[in-house]
Amino acid sequence: MLFSKLRADISAAMKHDPAARSRLEVWLTYAGVRALIWHRRAAFFYRHNLKLLARILSEHARRKTGIEIHPGAKIAAGVFIDHGAGVVIGETAEVEEGVVIYQGVTLGGTGKERGKRHPTVRKNAVISCGAKVLGGFTVGEGARIGAGAVVLKEVPPYATVVGIPARVVRLRGAEEQER
Repeated sequence: MLFSKLRADISAAMKHDPAARSRLEVWLTYAGVRALIWHRRAAFFYRHNLKLLARILSEHARRKTGIEIHPGAKIAAGVFIDHGAGVVIGETAEVEEGVVIYQGVTLGGTGKERGKRHPTVRKNAVISCGAKVLGGFTVGEGARIGAGAVVLKEVPPYATVVGIPARVVRLRGAEEQER
């Protein structure tokens, strides 16, 4: 199971990064892939109620990669974290397969509320550099979040959002369904 997830993560990097020359290079040198390997180990311990050990592993991974993923976050296989420095993914975040996350992205909460307080990012969404996605809502399948955007509410599927606060500037899904 872990190897199939690793293969999917490496394949995602090969698909989304034109600079990736080989699967071995991706496995050995890509911080996003390394962070996901560490995250899956930490998440195992977190699910088995060994939360301190899980947090220690996640902190070690953060120091090594510059990417902070809470061990409670649910991240599917086939996610690509590109140039991941400064990426933060909170405890109740969920990230589905095919998602691309660039450097400086935060999938965070807006305060000290309890329960689902971090976003769910559906399949094939792209979250550009420096974007902040804050709250317990859903970013729809195939959505695009522009660089530096601050997203505080739900993003429809196949929408492109930009700005502070983020607003929809394009809704591709409706256009494609009419064709």
